[in-house]
Amino acid sequence: MAKGDSLGGFEQVTMLALARLREDAYGVSIRRELAEQTGRDVNIGAVYATLDRLEAKGLVESVIGEPTAERGGRAKRYFRLTGAGAAALEESCRVLTGMMKGIRWGSLA
Repeated sequence: MAKGDSLGGFEQVTMLALARLREDAYGVSIRRELAEQTGRDVNIGAVYATLDRLEAKGLVESVIGEPTAERGGRAKRYFRLTGAGAAALEESCRVLTGMMKGIRWGSLA
């Protein structure tokens, strides 16, 4: 990733949610996954704003699914990582893991 293109914390966990959910990654399921994994209530507007920003960067892409009766004829918008997104996420996690090596967590305060 080029300088200045690093992922923000919420972008990173959102992309990790996409990686975990795979073909079931749509707004509500992503929000639920983020809440379960982070222990924080996540605003659906923040999720969609982040997904839109990641899509504009070419790191995720979306497709519209088939309309369903249980959703009143509305379709879900599904998201997935692009090749560039998977590479950026892998690099971001590699950097974070490297930065954490050697830290003695009990002695920080």
